[in-house]
Amino acid sequence: MPARRILSLWFPRLAVERILRREGAQDMPMAVVREVGNLRLLTALSPAAEAAGLRRGQPLRDALALCPGLVTRPADPVAEAAFLNAVCRWASRFSPWVAEDAPDGLLLDITGCAHLFGGEEAMLTRIIDECAALGLSALGGIADTVGAAWALAHHTGGRPTSWRTGDAIAADARATRARAARRHWTRGGPPPLRAELPAGDGSGRIAPPGRIRAAIGHLPLAALRLPADTVTALARLGLRRIADIDGLPRATLARRFGQDTLRRLDQALGLEPEPIAARRTSPRFAVRLSLPDPIGLRADIEAGLDRLLPALAERLAAAGRGARQILFQAFRSDGTRADITIGLARPTADPARIRPLVLLRLDGLDAGFGIDVLRLEATVTEPVHATQLGGHRVATERGKARLTGDPGLDDLVSRIGTRIGLEAVTRLHPAESHIPEKSCHQLAAAWSEPAPSWPWPAAPRPAVLFRPEAVDAPPSRTPPRRFRWRRRTFETASATGPERIAPEWWLDDPDWRSGTRDYWRVETTTGERLWLFRAHGGETSGGWFCQGDFG
Repeated sequence: MPARRILSLWFPRLAVERILRREGAQDMPMAVVREVGNLRLLTALSPAAEAAGLRRGQPLRDALALCPGLVTRPADPVAEAAFLNAVCRWASRFSPWVAEDAPDGLLLDITGCAHLFGGEEAMLTRIIDECAALGLSALGGIADTVGAAWALAHHTGGRPTSWRTGDAIAADARATRARAARRHWTRGGPPPLRAELPAGDGSGRIAPPGRIRAAIGHLPLAALRLPADTVTALARLGLRRIADIDGLPRATLARRFGQDTLRRLDQALGLEPEPIAARRTSPRFAVRLSLPDPIGLRADIEAGLDRLLPALAERLAAAGRGARQILFQAFRSDGTRADITIGLARPTADPARIRPLVLLRLDGLDAGFGIDVLRLEATVTEPVHATQLGGHRVATERGKARLTGDPGLDDLVSRIGTRIGLEAVTRLHPAESHIPEKSCHQLAAAWSEPAPSWPWPAAPRPAVLFRPEAVDAPPSRTPPRRFRWRRRTFETASATGPERIAPEWWLDDPDWRSGTRDYWRVETTTGERLWLFRAHGGETSGGWFCQGDFG
């Protein structure tokens, strides 16, 4: 079995190059700014900004003093993560096992893959060259472990220069360097600076199999992915390279600088496993049509849609899935884009059910100076279970069951939802409560099934139900002969009841703090049919109330 080989890719300018690719201005000095506390710091720089003397982590006010023409853009972590995810999908062409190394890197397990590209060196060179063609600056490293490959990708370029600690002691013993650095630090001098690495050639580094210590021993301690304060504390003792701590007593090192320091060292040297959690690629159902000449007529757009729908339906059917949301995109010749998004009440791969919904929104599509590309994608899909064909008996049973699964009703919900939104189309479902106002609840029609049955109440319920309103009437156990409600006086002609309803004892409903209720259906002499109840009294006083109108 071949030894495990890991390739680490680092995109030091990922945040700013994402913007440069979109705006098409490669030569302008640009920086991505992130707010850290009360400071605005530079987190990514374009090559022109680096040539002007700017550096990452520099305050924006200092950068503008050095480069008044600096163009800044705010950091967008969500967009940067999405862009890194797209780069991760692109990198899957080189290895089936690719993982994101957030926020600006990738990890590829290239075990058994390098020979397909002419070896590790040729593979790394090809990846970096293709990244450059995409407008991305990339550095890479290949080693037996994730930690070693990450160190080579982020700290390539040769051996570090001497540390500036106030004395020229680069050739002294380790203990002498430690004492000199500590003495200078305690005397109030400037803190030791990080090792200054010469600029690499950009081609990455490759560690031969089984020779990790020789490949990364000369790199600075920051290559172990240690926190900055730990690197600074080690530098005060004169420990500046990975080889400087490789031979130290492990117990002392862990007690002084924490167990994570040893863990990072062991991961880089292969003494502790560090698996790669590869990104699981979800299937994408999308088709596109490139046009030889720009189009702008509705008939031409419909003709293009008719060519895309069967291809999309075929892919969905092959995967056993149906579309719940469709995205139709038209790319104009001037570089802009128009999007149409529709939702479906039920998952389907039938073009005849998708096409009318897209046509409903097609009038709002502006072709501009012409459309070059049409694209159709099922952005949200769900599994669709296969149905078995049956005879006349099965067809009869399915015809009787149309009430619970009528495709015509689903199409109606989809068409209405395309105009006003699927969330605005709702249906009522029975709820497990005998309280009148809690006997049903609303559900989105597109995401629910019709209720197969409704529990029949003990007594008829009013057509209009509202919150209880006080009725001015004398206290009595039966409905009053005369009462006043909503500034009107009524006389009772007939009354049916009572129906006693008690609240749930495990819930505290403010409307039911008046205790148990006795409901009556009251018909007045003027023809009103009201739903009155007498509250027995509880935390609040009782009396007569009106809660509904039978119409």
